[in-house]
Amino acid sequence: MPQDVTFDLPFDTPVSEHLQYARGRHLRWVWDMGLVRSQDGFEEYRSWDLPEAAARTYPHASAEDMVVLMNWFSLAFLFDDQFDAGRPDRADRVAEVARELIVTPLRPAGSTPRVVCPITVAWAQVWERLSHGMSLTWQTRFAASWGRFLQAHTEEVDLAARGLAGTLGLDEYAAFRRRTVGIHHSIDAGERSRGFEVPAQVQAHPLMVRMRDLAADTIGFMNDIHSFEREKRRGDGHNLIAVLHRERGYGWEEAAAEAYRMTRACLDEYLRLEAQVPEMCDELRLTDDQRADVRKGVEAIQHWINGNYEWALTTGRYAADKESPAAEAELAGRGSLDDLLAVGR
Repeated sequence: MPQDVTFDLPFDTPVSEHLQYARGRHLRWVWDMGLVRSQDGFEEYRSWDLPEAAARTYPHASAEDMVVLMNWFSLAFLFDDQFDAGRPDRADRVAEVARELIVTPLRPAGSTPRVVCPITVAWAQVWERLSHGMSLTWQTRFAASWGRFLQAHTEEVDLAARGLAGTLGLDEYAAFRRRTVGIHHSIDAGERSRGFEVPAQVQAHPLMVRMRDLAADTIGFMNDIHSFEREKRRGDGHNLIAVLHRERGYGWEEAAAEAYRMTRACLDEYLRLEAQVPEMCDELRLTDDQRADVRKGVEAIQHWINGNYEWALTTGRYAADKESPAAEAELAGRGSLDDLLAVGR
């Protein structure tokens, strides 16, 4: 059902030639950093195949940069699974760790985390490498997008802890989902993956702002469709299909069809705006080099829309019928198999 839902995307994006090399390095790093703490947790993490997602969304990164990007890629997914809605005290710890993750890019690279746990230690290491060679302007932009994403995550956790997770209306949910999907800083990382930066005046232009927002909406809604059965099993109401079912009284199939229509509308608008990029470049009187960077910036968005979609069709993270210790933990309301917010291994 939803994980099998397909979209006809007009992008033909490549896959990194360094996937196998970087995957091996990354999986070793995840274990060595204590980001998985049990064999069951490691097997569950492997089933997600996040390295393939990174290889599809950052296909032009060098071999070593691909390892860094995979390492960073894992942190948000692993952190997202740490909340146990049955323990309100857990929400406080999630917020404390999120604050540390937010301020890490605002400190000098290489600074020791003040809140210590596997997630924060790993992020401090990754940020030192991810920020290398990028301007202060890029670092500030990335940090702002990353901070908004993590703040939205803590809001989601707080709503769940107070039993209010299923209370957002459709408009509120759509705006909230744009932040929780974490696409803005992920597109920023596309610049790091190829060693370029989109000019500041382009980033501030209403056309680019809207394109990035529409990309976030498209990807967030696609993910909601593909992950719906898993999230329904978990009782997670943070999903577009669940919101449509609740607010409009749709049956599940009708809600899924409307979610598909909304996703397609976002993608179609994005494509219309993308066609206007050359006109924007003329308006801003960009140089040839700046136009080349803008083209690569647009490609970074395309890589994310298509690469994330291709990964979502097969990842074990969204599989609804999977039988595993992790699936049993979800059904029992225990959240993640491994506690990554506590100190020590």
